[in-house]
Amino acid sequence: MELRELRYFLAVAQEQSITKAAEYLYIAQPSLSKQMQNLEKEIGRPLFVRGSRKITLTETGMLLKKRAEEMMDLYEKTEAEISAPEGDICGDVHIGSGESYAVRTVAKAAKEVMLEHPRIKFDFFSGDANDVTEKLDKGLLDFGILVDYADLSEYNSMRLPLADSWGVLMRKDSPLAEKDTVAPEDLSGQPLICSQQSMEKHGVIKQWFGEISDLNVRAKVNLVYNASVLVREGVGYAVTLARLVNTTGDSDLCFRPISPAIETHLDIVWKKYAVFSKPSECFLNKLREILRSEAPAS
Repeated sequence: MELRELRYFLAVAQEQSITKAAEYLYIAQPSLSKQMQNLEKEIGRPLFVRGSRKITLTETGMLLKKRAEEMMDLYEKTEAEISAPEGDICGDVHIGSGESYAVRTVAKAAKEVMLEHPRIKFDFFSGDANDVTEKLDKGLLDFGILVDYADLSEYNSMRLPLADSWGVLMRKDSPLAEKDTVAPEDLSGQPLICSQQSMEKHGVIKQWFGEISDLNVRAKVNLVYNASVLVREGVGYAVTLARLVNTTGDSDLCFRPISPAIETHLDIVWKKYAVFSKPSECFLNKLREILRSEAPAS
C-alpha cells in the first residue's frame, strides 16, 4: 500500500464519486477506478458501497480513512520538518489541549516564539485527554496539555502555573443562580451537561458527586461553547471550568463555583526520547524560560 494510493482513496472518500475524484486528482477515471479495485483486493475487503448516485464507505473503508488521514498528516509533518532550509527556523508546532484558561501560559510562549521566528506557525488541536494522548503517541502532536492526568509516567512533563476551578454554568433566571455556591445535592435530579471525561468513573466531577444516584445527565460535550449554547436554550446546567465563557455585562448566563471546591492543574507533556524539530525545540525552550521567570522566589 503506497501513499499515492491512500491519497487517491481519500479523494474518492471525500468526493463520494470516482469521476469527481479523478477530476480533482487530474487523472483518468478508468485508471483511478482500477487502482481502487486493486486496493480493495490488497486489503481483502470491500471499501466502498457503490450506489447509483454516490459512493459511501463500508466499515472497513471508514477505518482505512481514519488511518490514512493520520498517515498523510504524519507524512506531511515529517516532510515539512526535513525540508526546512539549514539555519532557517521555520515550520509548525503541533499542540493538543482541552479547553482551559491556564493555556494562556502556552499562548504567551507561542506569541514570543512567533515574534522571534516569524516563519514558525502553531497548529492547535482541541480534544479531551484520550484524543490528545492518542495523537501524541502516534507522532501527530509534538505536545499535549492534560488536565489532572492520572498517569504521566509515559511522558516528560512540566506543570503549568495556573489552576482551573470547577463550577456550574447556568441561566441567570434559573433557581440556582440565587446561590453563591452549588453543592452536589443542589444538582440532584437536575438536567446536567457535562464533559465525557469528567463523568468517567475516576473523573473529578463524578467523584465530587459522590453517592448521589439520581444524576440526570442530559448531554455530554467536548466544547464548552457548545455547552453554553445548550444552557442558553434551557437544556440544563453545565458543570465546567471557570473563565471559559463570558458571563459579564449583558450575558444571560452566570457561573457559580461548586462546593466543596475543586481545582485542577495542567501539565504539558511530550513523548520520552522525542526528537524535536527546531520549531518545537524553540517553543519548549521559550516555555521553560517563561515558567522560570514566573516562578515564585524561594
